[in-house]
Amino acid sequence: MPIACTTITAIHDSARKKIADVLVHGKRLLITGGCCEFEPVEIHQEFMEKGSRTMRIAVTYENGEVFQHFGHSERFKLYDVEENRIIAEQIVDTNGSGHGALAGFLQAEKVDALICGGIGMGAQTALSDAGIEFYAGVQGSADAAAKALAEGNLAYDPDARCDHHDHDHGDDHDCGHHNEHHSGDCEHGHCAGHHGHGN
Repeated sequence: MPIACTTITAIHDSARKKIADVLVHGKRLLITGGCCEFEPVEIHQEFMEKGSRTMRIAVTYENGEVFQHFGHSERFKLYDVEENRIIAEQIVDTNGSGHGALAGFLQAEKVDALICGGIGMGAQTALSDAGIEFYAGVQGSADAAAKALAEGNLAYDPDARCDHHDHDHGDDHDCGHHNEHHSGDCEHGHCAGHHGHGN
């Protein structure tokens, strides 16, 4: 490995200090960067056949609404879109996948875009690494949200966060929703200028 021993030692020392800080002070450890390869996700249900020109949208789903806690999603509703029009729909179960496995689950479903409510930074990174655009901070009807994205006029909040998704929520917890929503300039069903990074 063409790296000086002093550089490796410095990296190890820095890593040890960060891990100690996480363990002692109960902080969250977020590892980013580099190439990410997802473990194969075993799927026990049949999915819609996806066409070569189809955009597949997944929406966190509960009782017809956009479910507000991505990491606790028990099911998604899939929408296949062609020429800015929804041509097929399907509700799928996550089979108990935790938030760490949901990105791989969606990737296995050939999802191109995700609509959700609150979502943590770790999940955002995993989705980005999986090549899935996401539109957070969306509330209300799942069907209406998917239709809006397909037509290029979805109102979403790129700053929506659910930084406490690993903890118990009170009934009044809003997972970081903001009152203002932003509508991106969309073309061919994709919102240009927003790539799901929450910048």
